[in-house]
Amino acid sequence: MAIPGAVGASIVDYTTGFPVATTGAAPNSDHEAAAAGTADVVQAANSRALYVSALPHDLLEDLIITTAAGYHLLRMLRTDFDSRLVLYLWLDRVQGNLAVARRRMQKLADELVAS
Repeated sequence: MAIPGAVGASIVDYTTGFPVATTGAAPNSDHEAAAAGTADVVQAANSRALYVSALPHDLLEDLIITTAAGYHLLRMLRTDFDSRLVLYLWLDRVQGNLAVARRRMQKLADELVAS
């Protein structure tokens, strides 16, 4: 929540749609529904050839969904064991900065994986 403009955040197991950790607000005040939606989006992006790179072993890093009032950032957590987690951040469009948020989420993801 230290990211400027952050409204809410969570860590989601995208294979089950379960929110592992949550903080702040969630769309429609429902962290469980937001986690399930996050899982659906990540699974759809991972399973569709449209989003697959032509480069071998090129993996999905993050997704950005924009709305009139905000951004929803999803950052994959790549681990050596199973890589089932994704960071989710709801960012206010007026108060937040998308580029700053992406960099901070990348750093946070790297720190979480390293610990």
